[in-house]
Amino acid sequence: MLDEATLALIEEARRVEVTPGLARRLIASIDLTSLEREDTPEKIAALCRAAVTPKGPVAAVCVYPGFVRQVRETLEGTEVKVATVIDFPEGNSDPLDVMRMVDEALREGAEEIDLVFPYRRFLSDSAPPASKNVRAVRDAGGYDVRCKVILESGAYPDFERLAAAADVAIQSGADFLKTSTGKIATGATPEAAAVILSCIEAAGLPVGFKASGGIREPAAAALYLTLAEAMLGSGWATPANFRIGASSLLPKLLELA
Repeated sequence: MLDEATLALIEEARRVEVTPGLARRLIASIDLTSLEREDTPEKIAALCRAAVTPKGPVAAVCVYPGFVRQVRETLEGTEVKVATVIDFPEGNSDPLDVMRMVDEALREGAEEIDLVFPYRRFLSDSAPPASKNVRAVRDAGGYDVRCKVILESGAYPDFERLAAAADVAIQSGADFLKTSTGKIATGATPEAAAVILSCIEAAGLPVGFKASGGIREPAAAALYLTLAEAMLGSGWATPANFRIGASSLLPKLLELA
């Protein structure tokens, strides 16, 4: 599914130097994330403090639903968005449960929802259709909430099935397509990102892209931004369209910025 031209773009993106300007762009595109069982209010408070940096704010702070109210109150008055995960990391819930979880998260102050696509159900062609979970986010929050659909790209047997899942998510109303939960062995890869970006380009709709899952080094983050702009146009990768899900990446970027 990946032609030689796309593979060449990936190789070019691997060689990009992380300049101070690029580091600042990446900082502005980070969803600063903590999704661990051992998360505590103290840990989330530190995450919020880190979100407003000397080089500008990150795009969002992403936490489990139980910490949404704390993040909203702590970051009130800043430009940082409040994001949370739904049906994470399994993606096994039915649409009514998804709608209920989204309702609760929005009441607590969430502005962005990172929904795990029901990829197991999609791959087994089981009811209800995977599209209904994405639509449940729209039914709960309308278009005021940004819906980032986590495809879990490492779980698909081939790129054709990944592309099919991306198409379902787009047609169901996703605002963003995201690579991975970071909770399975294979996280983000440049090849999977290229497949997803190709689907976004083909759809012709205002859908963004989020790379997440194992992105710990500035060069890796720069690869995804560079690849996105090579495929979708120079200047496309703004925080409105492009995100990097990370926790340990920010201090390294600040050193380069």
